Amino acid sequence: MAVFRIERFTSLPAAESWRRVTDWDRHGGTVPFTSVTVPTGPPTRTGTLFVARTGLGPLGFDDPMEVVRWTPPAAGRAGLCELEKRGSVVRGRASIDVRPTGTGSHVIWVEELRVRLLPRWGDPLLATAGRRVFGRVLDTLLDE
Repeated sequence: MAVFRIERFTSLPAAESWRRVTDWDRHGGTVPFTSVTVPTGPPTRTGTLFVARTGLGPLGFDDPMEVVRWTPPAAGRAGLCELEKRGSVVRGRASIDVRPTGTGSHVIWVEELRVRLLPRWGDPLLATAGRRVFGRVLDTLLDE
């Protein structure tokens, strides 16, 4: 299983960082060749389902996810969103932690991925690619 962690500090308040990093539709605009649909619709909560479709034309795959924990930040308390990836190609978990700081917020994104047909020796390469791609996603989402 490939595991990677990305952290960013921002001057945005925790509530605004949370809003941005859990705006699933906006994720689709930041990941190359990917669109996101939310079949359960807003608002996001435990049980919300969304699907990231990555590909060009008919060639691609769906990455269905479910929110299994939804605790937005409030009154100086950190927020935590946990996702389960349940696709036929990509499986695993992700967590997004948003912590208030004295000058804004600290966002921590952790992914644990297993990609079908990718041998385990490829996990370090997948983790490196994941850090790069999702690091750019996080930078774009938090861009002030």
